[in-house]
Amino acid sequence: MGMKRLTRQRKAVLEVVRHARGHHPDAAWVFTEVRKTVPSISLGTVYRTLDTLIEEGYLLPLSRPNEALQYEANLDGHLHLICRSCNEFFDIVHPLPDLLSGVKASYPEFEIDRVQVEYQGICPKCRSSAQ
Repeated sequence: MGMKRLTRQRKAVLEVVRHARGHHPDAAWVFTEVRKTVPSISLGTVYRTLDTLIEEGYLLPLSRPNEALQYEANLDGHLHLICRSCNEFFDIVHPLPDLLSGVKASYPEFEIDRVQVEYQGICPKCRSSAQ
């Protein structure tokens, strides 16, 4: 999988998202971080670049109702814990059950290209601040 054109700006955006370990950044956060190395970049360019990186398979979008789109650079199979209070995504690594084979066998006419499984609850930070 090769990028169409690895511009300085595109590389900077991808690296910022990849190095946001344990954090799933939104475009505003990416913009702030990228400007540290590419001060002339615009917010519009960051949005377009993020869209391109999704289209090319380098990033995954993470969406929650009424929240800014967040971006995932970890393309390895993993699940998410989502806090219903702060809407933060947390990566969890746990063996994934093979549900996909059964679903594909039951619905062979449906071309499945993405699976999303998430667990929702209240994170420790929000739980402790509520007490």
